[in-house]
Amino acid sequence: MKNCLFLFWFTVLTASAQVPVDLSRYVKTSPTSVSRQGSELVLSWPAAGKETGRLVVNLAAEKPLFSHVQLSKSGRFVELATDLNPAFVLTIGKRDLISQNGWNIFFDKTNKLPSKAHAVELTKRQASVTTVGTRTVLRIGDAHAATFNGAIEITVYQGSPLVNVAAVMATQVDSTAILYDAGLVGKRPGWTTLSWSDTDNKLQQMPVDLKQLNKAQAVKYRTIIGSTANGSLAVFPAPHQYFYPLDEAYNLDFTWFGTNYRSLVPDFGIGIRQDLMGDKRWVPWVNAPPGTQQRLNFFCLLSTDQPAVALAEVKKFTHNDKYPEVAGYKTMSSHFHNEHTMNTVLAGKPVPEIPNFVKVFKNSGVNIVHLAEFHGPGHPKGPDEQRLLELKTLFGECERLSDKDFLLLPGEEPNNFFGGHWLDFFPKPVYWIMSRKAEMPFVTNDPRYGKVYRIADKTDMLHLLEAENGLAWTAHARTKGSTGFPDKYKDEDFYKSDHFFGAAWKNIPADLSLPRLSPRVLDLMDDMANWGYKKHVIAESDIFSMEPENETYAHLNVNYLQLDKLPDYKQGWQPILDVMKQGKFFVTTGEVMLPTFTVNGKGAGETLNVPADGKAAVVLDINWTFPLTFAEIISGDGKQVYRERIDLTNTLPFGKRQYRFTTNLKNKTWVRVEVWDAAVNGAFTQQVWLQP
Repeated sequence: MKNCLFLFWFTVLTASAQVPVDLSRYVKTSPTSVSRQGSELVLSWPAAGKETGRLVVNLAAEKPLFSHVQLSKSGRFVELATDLNPAFVLTIGKRDLISQNGWNIFFDKTNKLPSKAHAVELTKRQASVTTVGTRTVLRIGDAHAATFNGAIEITVYQGSPLVNVAAVMATQVDSTAILYDAGLVGKRPGWTTLSWSDTDNKLQQMPVDLKQLNKAQAVKYRTIIGSTANGSLAVFPAPHQYFYPLDEAYNLDFTWFGTNYRSLVPDFGIGIRQDLMGDKRWVPWVNAPPGTQQRLNFFCLLSTDQPAVALAEVKKFTHNDKYPEVAGYKTMSSHFHNEHTMNTVLAGKPVPEIPNFVKVFKNSGVNIVHLAEFHGPGHPKGPDEQRLLELKTLFGECERLSDKDFLLLPGEEPNNFFGGHWLDFFPKPVYWIMSRKAEMPFVTNDPRYGKVYRIADKTDMLHLLEAENGLAWTAHARTKGSTGFPDKYKDEDFYKSDHFFGAAWKNIPADLSLPRLSPRVLDLMDDMANWGYKKHVIAESDIFSMEPENETYAHLNVNYLQLDKLPDYKQGWQPILDVMKQGKFFVTTGEVMLPTFTVNGKGAGETLNVPADGKAAVVLDINWTFPLTFAEIISGDGKQVYRERIDLTNTLPFGKRQYRFTTNLKNKTWVRVEVWDAAVNGAFTQQVWLQP
């Protein structure tokens, strides 16, 4: 009996005990205030203009985590939602680390293997508040789902009504692949209306029905909004990091609303989601190596306006999903298997005046598109008449669809001769056939097509690049069909040539624990420089179809080339290849811009004579939308790579500033810079080459 009474009172005392809150890393002079009122923590921070955001966080067991979500209007707080919980559904699958190239694998079909979904559960045992530059992070533990353990983190950003909510969790189980869905749920969140932009870019609204069973919803701008008469709360993911690599950018209904989500989250809510089957091709999901802190996260934007205004504020973070104009630059994107030539023109189908894929590129702010046609369809090895007709048709369509503001340029992913997968890029239409019999000459003059090249091997291919001043580079280096490349041919004559440009960058594989996207190719960039070659890295998208309803922006990235104007298609586009070859460009996901980068006055692609003491001034102009996290000065000496990280967490959203960093480059042979933001969007420069 005594034991029963002891257990009863222990349970009562434990339930009523307050969760300890560690404030040792909170800066009391921060503009963000933190106060405790019984079981509740109140976070108030300066949002846009003179307004203030406020979250009332309830640390009591069995109570919704967010008692109140508020934003002031004319000095008075407006209630945007009440009694909400963050909801996370973690789907855990198995990664194939054996058959190909370990964690860099793309050709995996995780969706076809056994997996299980788990609701992330939060037990409120302890909390801490940390000041990180201009942001404040509230961490509440413990969170767990199956073998994953961690905590919930809530981050507020000074200067914006922006909030990030994350389940930061790790597993010790090897070969783990994951996906996650997330959102905000409550029994009565207070919303009266749900809103989103449909894929035709039209705002849709519906009344809230708390009995509505969960439904996946296709949207544009990756955002769903819950509204009251007083304002709106928008939920959306990191625009690029959330989307794991696929061959297609299909819109797979990336938001959800309703009750009983995936039979794991009973309350009504709104949120973001991933389709477990992906594009039904190769579906690699997301890497979760043992011990890595995976950030299952989403953003919220608080607004005292109606949904259309709230959505407009969200869209500003991605420039309305459009790459902005930067003086002195033109945007270029590469590696698209649209197959317009074979699947439409030569298939005898009606040829639209302006195909959808061209409209998508133009609406996305892309000035130059480098194709990768005949990747499956077509006859690259002949018969001659078929191959030459296909090329002539490709060239004709590229010319027809190009204008003074947009260039559609021919290119292929030949995957012959060199090893692995690679792309070609010539400065004008070139007729060539990817086979040559021993008795046939390397080049002939055809009465209809002019010069026609026939290629037998890697030596012929290099001669063609030299003869026509073309470039080649490794596509999706060190993964997919280029697993092991360019490393396996880095000592070959063709690779040493100035006509072998380097490699291309895309976010493969996905890993939510990393503060950068795709270090796979960024590391290769450093390796190539340390090998002693002046190679470069451009952005690539490597997707097959471009339709207006697709979630294209999430899978896009671009190169900003230093060009004042576009060349005329009929005159050839040698200036584009020249800028690429010289390294006069930067790569970006779109949210971070680097219009100026110099080291002691020398720009990307140029050579700097380093002073004897090695001192150098790095000047960097940065424009950004999401608040920045860090910049990194990366250099090498031919053997090692050196990284100097510069904390930029003191930035506010939507900034523009020139930075001047001092570094020491003594005995170094190259240097470059990367910049990354709070949503893991980023940009990187090409190298400045160094000599004593």
